[in-house]
Amino acid sequence: MACKCGGYYYTLNAKASFDRDLTRTRKFLLRNVSVVRMFTTGFFRSKWRSIAGKRRILSMDAREKSRSTILESSKDKRVPIFVMMPVDIFTLDASGCPRIRKLKALTVSLKALKLAGVHGIGVEVWWGIVERFSPLDYDWSLYEEIFKLVSDSGLKLHVALSFHSNIHSSNGKGRASLPLWILEIGDVNKDIYYRDQHGFSNNDYLTLGVDHVPLLSGRTALQCYEDFMLSFVNKFESFIGSVIEEISIGLGPSGELRYPAHPFGDGRWKFPGIGEFQCYDKYMMEDLKMAACREGKPQWGDKGPQNAGCYNSVPSGVPFFEEGKESFLSDYGRFFLEWYSGRLICHADAILAKAAKILKKYQENEQTSVMLVAKIGGIYWWYQTLSHPAELTAGYYNTALRDGYDPVVSVLSRHGAALHIPCLEMMDSEIPPTYLCSPEGLLKQMQSVSKKRIVNLIGRNTMERLDKTGLWKIRSNCYNPQAEVRLFHDVEPYASSISPSYCKGAVIGTQIPSAKYQDPFPIRTAIIPYRGDGSITMAYPEVFSQLDPPSPEDPQLPRRRPMFRSLPTVSLTTVGTKFGELNHSS
Repeated sequence: MACKCGGYYYTLNAKASFDRDLTRTRKFLLRNVSVVRMFTTGFFRSKWRSIAGKRRILSMDAREKSRSTILESSKDKRVPIFVMMPVDIFTLDASGCPRIRKLKALTVSLKALKLAGVHGIGVEVWWGIVERFSPLDYDWSLYEEIFKLVSDSGLKLHVALSFHSNIHSSNGKGRASLPLWILEIGDVNKDIYYRDQHGFSNNDYLTLGVDHVPLLSGRTALQCYEDFMLSFVNKFESFIGSVIEEISIGLGPSGELRYPAHPFGDGRWKFPGIGEFQCYDKYMMEDLKMAACREGKPQWGDKGPQNAGCYNSVPSGVPFFEEGKESFLSDYGRFFLEWYSGRLICHADAILAKAAKILKKYQENEQTSVMLVAKIGGIYWWYQTLSHPAELTAGYYNTALRDGYDPVVSVLSRHGAALHIPCLEMMDSEIPPTYLCSPEGLLKQMQSVSKKRIVNLIGRNTMERLDKTGLWKIRSNCYNPQAEVRLFHDVEPYASSISPSYCKGAVIGTQIPSAKYQDPFPIRTAIIPYRGDGSITMAYPEVFSQLDPPSPEDPQLPRRRPMFRSLPTVSLTTVGTKFGELNHSS
């Protein structure tokens, strides 16, 4: 599911950029990905490898055993589909307390999604709503009501603990800032937020520079996150494992592990700008100075790269992102990028370690087992360039010569967390090549490194789309006999009498074993778009048995031809099992 606060994603494209099969013996290059070979030599080893390397995956045998069980048992099960709750599900009353909007409509919509075969609902739990007024004063009443509604509808929960703000990305409803007492501290000390080279601060998320600095009413940022997670687990212990199947931990803006290098809500950045480095708050600058001194180059700690352009620059003509003495390939360039990306990895490591510790007792019990999840951004523009500048400014030290996602996924693997990846519906062929984008190349890289590190995947579509082509792309990305893929779909389940203006669509699907093929058959998926003319279009799974000739992309897998029908009343069925009838006007 593409979180509503993740609105900086756009669609532009190009072809896949490089071959991760080039050198199996080098740690950071991925394996088993067939894409166009661009570079055959050159590799820069990371000094931050120890972050994920020396403390390599713990309990690997147990995790492999657990994953094998999942794979074997999931072949005959439906692929779990989660639909994200819209951000405007709540409003604040005159006293500042949250209240559910259109409660009756939400209840009807949840029941409709259950009938459609949806597995669960994704709910963002906002730090700024729960701990709104004062430190350690938690009000869970809004989420008690929402969770009960979801549970009573027979749906499961993916809970996203959101330590960020959506003020700059929401449409005015359901806006969640950081806690008010945090904002008061920020009014006095703006360095608790990320800053760019111009001194502009971003109050969507606390800078990781205060992770270990007790500036927040005597607590560090990490202690605030830990206390919030503990309070959540204590409050909803009875739901964990039964209703709450997945808990995603917010690690940055939009809940994603990244820097706010592309601030889409305040006018500073527009697609496809490369973005700017976000390390100019005084706490990160102090850390940079110490790192430079340890390197024996104190002059490197005075500031970040001064030749890296601005938010809306393109790579051409920006010295830091080209080849040269003062580029990302220089000694200084490698030092800075290793520090910048390494601090982000340390941030994820520290938070996930606390989350894993809190959830450990539930993980040890099969009946209460819950999946820990970490979300990553989909920075796919300029992916075909040598430097991958938009990824570098976001904190992913990923270039054509270096795999920057391996150390990130290694941290997730060590803590038993699943990776939440974007771009499931996006295709390179649909996008003009102007900005050298490759969402498919980015997705393949993430899938490959996840397989290498034995990390489960959760996928989401980046943008809402209801066309058949996007559906089949999601299906093909979900079909992976080597890993369990769970899917989020970008829809709005919040509707008045299943009104077309609210219910944008839902995806259901299942993975079917086939006697004809050794591996499970590709995911069979149906989409239910609620159209503006008042009708409901249904792709019936039963007719998917009609096979076209083999797909040119993969001759081993046949294409399936869906059949669409428009009816005022439709039967919602999956694999021949009738779940019931839904009338769009009732």
